[in-house]
Amino acid sequence: MSIVRVNVPGGSYPIEIAPNLMQQLATSIPPDTSAILLLSNPTVRQLYGDTALKALKASGKEIYCFDIPDGEQYKNLDTLNEVFTFMLEHKLDRKSVLVALGGGVVGDLGGFAAATFMRGIRFVQVPTTLLAQVDSSVGGKTAVNHPLGKNLLGAFYQPIAVDIDINVLKSLPQREIAAGLAEVIKYGLIMDREFFDWCEEFVEELKALEPQAINYAIHRACELKAQVVEEDEKESNRRMILNFGHTFAHVIENGLGYGEWLHGEAVGCGMVQAAELSALVCNFPQEDVERVRRLVAQIGCPTVAPALGGKDKWFETMKLDKKATAGKIKFVLLEKIGQAKVQGAPQELVGLVLSKTTSAEVKAKEVRSESAAEPVSEPSGRPLKETAVTTTLEPAAPFSTVVDSSEAAAEVARQAQIARDAGAGTGRTGGIYGVDGVRPATDE
Repeated sequence: MSIVRVNVPGGSYPIEIAPNLMQQLATSIPPDTSAILLLSNPTVRQLYGDTALKALKASGKEIYCFDIPDGEQYKNLDTLNEVFTFMLEHKLDRKSVLVALGGGVVGDLGGFAAATFMRGIRFVQVPTTLLAQVDSSVGGKTAVNHPLGKNLLGAFYQPIAVDIDINVLKSLPQREIAAGLAEVIKYGLIMDREFFDWCEEFVEELKALEPQAINYAIHRACELKAQVVEEDEKESNRRMILNFGHTFAHVIENGLGYGEWLHGEAVGCGMVQAAELSALVCNFPQEDVERVRRLVAQIGCPTVAPALGGKDKWFETMKLDKKATAGKIKFVLLEKIGQAKVQGAPQELVGLVLSKTTSAEVKAKEVRSESAAEPVSEPSGRPLKETAVTTTLEPAAPFSTVVDSSEAAAEVARQAQIARDAGAGTGRTGGIYGVDGVRPATDE
């Protein structure tokens, strides 16, 4: 097990990274918890619902389950209100704990529900996608979308724990892995040149989910994000650099319709656009622009954005970006790989970038041309279980499960905690994936 700790005024909590960690979820539930709400979606529940429920039984607490529909388009106020209604109908209170089991949609919406239900209850993030593990589950950003823009309604609200089980990544289609890797390489671009170089070198291992490589990538990404969050919890200054590529990405998501491109796909493309703008505004080397474009393409994300009806549409949506002030658009730009800053850019230069990086022929189908349902394979070639696809447009009927406590519950939880504590601070060292990010000289 490797552990990254986040220490902010809003709360100190561990990010724990290990295989089979979901089986120890009870150890993240505080003893004074009155009840647990397990929030998920039908796809994730089918894969991991039984495992999570069995683990949570060890807490001895009453457990309720609620599924939200699967898809970015459901991350909205209507779905949030359904969650609130369920919680109120089942008499959850201020001592309840919400466990968000799923990807970014579940985590963002669940976190916002926790932040606002009875003015705030505790919650645990259990991210099941690579993107959620390295980005949305860490740092306390919670939100839902508005028809006019992505993540415009939300709160800064920290979880009490983030439990990252790397084994769940085996069920992801390649498209989801690509989306997550876009956020991974983002951290190298904005903060750590050596990490970006490492991602270039081991891109094939990352795509194949080679265990040591993906464990190190998750650990380092979380480490870097924790550093920024600790400096600027509520995004008043430095934390804005985490939005590299996002000013462009959010326009893509809004313009195509939420869910047409995965968030990470849009971010990957947006990073290429931001790199091009960095070359014009900050003298970012053109050869490094090409490195960004090449790596984004290698992980499987698009590098050309849809035109969305023209530049005016892009500028109009960009003005709703959370970094914008008085309608003036700000961008996260690169001075060099590993060094980012937030600043404005002349509209004519942004227009030049849009002319270079968009095409009226690029639509959602361009990303979906490679089957999203193809299973990922381990380096051995053995196919891994693929994620089920949910096609229903209606929310799944909520259901509740009441779990009886048992005399053995406390002992099970105690043993699980002992096992977890034994792994604390024993992050991987040596080899080519040291948790400190330093490659031993013997491997060069």
